[in-house]
Amino acid sequence: MADQRTPQPVDGRIDGQVDEQALAEVVEFTSGLIRIDTTNRGGGDCRERPAAEYAAERLAGAGLQPLLLERTPGRTNVVARIEGTDPGADALLVHGHLDVVPAEAADWSVPPFSGEIRDGVVWGRGAVDMKNMDAMILAVVRSWARRGVRPRRDLVIAFTADEEASAEDGSGFLADRHPELFEGCTEGVSESGAFTFHDGAGHRIYPIAAGERGTGWLKLTARGRAGHGSKVNQENAVTRLTAAVTRIGEHEWPHRLTPTVRAALTELAALYGIEPDFRDVDRLLHKLGPAAALVEATVRNSANPTMLQAGYKVNVIPGEAVAYVDGRCLPGGEEEFTATLDELTGPDVQWEFAHREVALQAPVDSPTFARMRAAVEEFVPDGHVVPYCMSGGTDAKQFSRLGITGYGFTPLELPEGLDYQALFHGVDERVPVEALHFGVRVLDRFLRMA
Repeated sequence: MADQRTPQPVDGRIDGQVDEQALAEVVEFTSGLIRIDTTNRGGGDCRERPAAEYAAERLAGAGLQPLLLERTPGRTNVVARIEGTDPGADALLVHGHLDVVPAEAADWSVPPFSGEIRDGVVWGRGAVDMKNMDAMILAVVRSWARRGVRPRRDLVIAFTADEEASAEDGSGFLADRHPELFEGCTEGVSESGAFTFHDGAGHRIYPIAAGERGTGWLKLTARGRAGHGSKVNQENAVTRLTAAVTRIGEHEWPHRLTPTVRAALTELAALYGIEPDFRDVDRLLHKLGPAAALVEATVRNSANPTMLQAGYKVNVIPGEAVAYVDGRCLPGGEEEFTATLDELTGPDVQWEFAHREVALQAPVDSPTFARMRAAVEEFVPDGHVVPYCMSGGTDAKQFSRLGITGYGFTPLELPEGLDYQALFHGVDERVPVEALHFGVRVLDRFLRMA
């Protein structure tokens, strides 16, 4: 990095003011990355290279030497390292993915890959998942180069491909084939946490992710006797499959409170002056009101049927029928999950993992979590930071193979009425300019002190 001077303390702490150029660049970069269509349709149908080159060019402009790495041509990842001031400190991984899920333009108010900036809002696919964070990282790093700032610990910056599918061409490839690039990294930050959650009662809550459920995408296969649609058939594969799918969809999974979720419930209960009675979790969630949305998806395992495939003609009973189920599993809940699926599918339906990734858990009493909390509270002293567990999964799963503990930290100050969670993979995905400015300031503060 160019001109790496040690920052000077101001009134006992390091000056945390990012420059105006950083505030302008985070908006420019978010819009610019959105305009690069990196739709990941699965099965290898994606090309992240133009976005990777965009990011690498801006990292190089900050004096870094980014590496472009591919497992498959066009599926490009970017990795760069910033040297910290404390050679004895563990390194921190800061990562974001470059690919996005598909968007049907006819459903949107604006073209989803326009990156349009309208009324102080940046619109487009990736605005929250997660080209906004990619842009924040770039803006902060370039700001440091202009100001002569270095972080306390080494930072490894990674922009990955393929997060929205299997991650085989992205974080999985990097962890398996290039572990040396992450030498010394013990912790990492990425999506999604430190965003404003308005509870409708005047509280601003900022959940920071310290865990995520494991991924268990399942393939169910029922076999039976093929035949004419007009005949009695007690071995109908479609009937067998749909019966199993119904049992799975209607199953009520028991509560399983992990340390992260228990900490989240404890802090939210304290905010509302409620005694946290863990013997009746549903009643506790009810008392939390709208804030229960932060934890209700992570108090148990889940399995939701999502796809059905069977038959080729209305008057022909097929010999095979297939369904897919999106399963999610909490840390420590794997044995219960598999045993339950064996019971629910029954003897006539076989099931297997189509894709499987581990559940993660990170300590909420670590110095790194405390620094994330402090960074948010510096800019919103009346905010309430709480830990939470993500219901879905991120690239942190693959990087955990390298012993890296992952947190979700993409700070955004959001206005009341904007349903942040609904924007993930949703129509009219967008992010306010002021939210990006807040994110740059908080991320700058955290990464310098982390």
